[in-house]
Amino acid sequence: MSDIGARKTEHLDIVLRGGVAGAGGCTGLDRVRFEHVAAPELDLDAIDLSAAFLGRRLKAPFLISSMTGGPERAEAINLALAETAGALGIAFGVGSQRIALECGASGGLTRSLRQRAGDVPILANLGAAQIRDASGLALARAAADMIEADALIIHLNPLQEAVQAGGDRDWTGVLAAIARTVAALPVPVIVKEVGCGISGTMALRLRDCGVAIIDVAGSGGTSWAAVEAERAVTARGKALAGAFRDWGIPTADAILAVRAAYPAATVIASGGLKSGIDAARALRLGADLAGFAAGILPSAIAGTDSLIARFETLIEELRVVCFCTGSGDLAALKSARLIGDGAPCVSTAPPGLSLRR
Repeated sequence: MSDIGARKTEHLDIVLRGGVAGAGGCTGLDRVRFEHVAAPELDLDAIDLSAAFLGRRLKAPFLISSMTGGPERAEAINLALAETAGALGIAFGVGSQRIALECGASGGLTRSLRQRAGDVPILANLGAAQIRDASGLALARAAADMIEADALIIHLNPLQEAVQAGGDRDWTGVLAAIARTVAALPVPVIVKEVGCGISGTMALRLRDCGVAIIDVAGSGGTSWAAVEAERAVTARGKALAGAFRDWGIPTADAILAVRAAYPAATVIASGGLKSGIDAARALRLGADLAGFAAGILPSAIAGTDSLIARFETLIEELRVVCFCTGSGDLAALKSARLIGDGAPCVSTAPPGLSLRR
């Protein structure tokens, strides 16, 4: 387990150094351009940014996406995440709880997070490889219980595991394990990728497993293949991981594809989001929430005050987009007019969504 903790700390350091974005940092979101409304007939301060999630009302449609690190650093990070989420009324997900569950190094992953966060949604987190093990259900229940979570994220990272030395190579039975977990767990299950995206076809397979919430986590943000290339100690390992740096479905394409294939799903957009404007673009394409991870990591490490300030900026950027599109709330933003073709890469779009209007 000490090896896993060291690896997670190394992951964090590599992401902080930068230079590991996949697909040249292209999420496809920058091709979505709103038609400017020169006379919005709105009070900027009265715009309603609230959103429903897991039976609660968020003050803004934001999720602090899962971040991790070795147990020593994770405790401070998780504290900042919980306090920020509680102060601003947004959701947050913790990093993988594997170390906490298997060796007792909690990394701050205790019920104290609930005290810090108040009544905002908290999301537990385990990898698909852990879920498919014989002890998977017990681990899932323990992960949710240890932080009084409102849902459990099961993260999918097959590419990372494939190019990582000692990674989990056998992924047979993962979907069946997800279905078992959905059926047995007392809280909802969220399935997310970690930077390669989820397709419409996979969304349908997850629907058949009973999953109702999908985090697309598309490419254009952190490439875990690039991270593993940085970590590799052999030339062959570096070459293998590096070859897949740009692998994946861009975030914008993944949002469109999942929404079109599975209209009833709650869709979380993450993967390279950098601003409240990106969040607005993702919501317009069909997402319900916008998730931020690497882009806010430096603020999370700096502490609660820094992270709150960062999210206040993101919230205000989203508010200004609503104002300048004449959108009094998020429902109106979802039908705001666009200019240009705006189409990221896929032709499939949700019913009623035209990127040329």
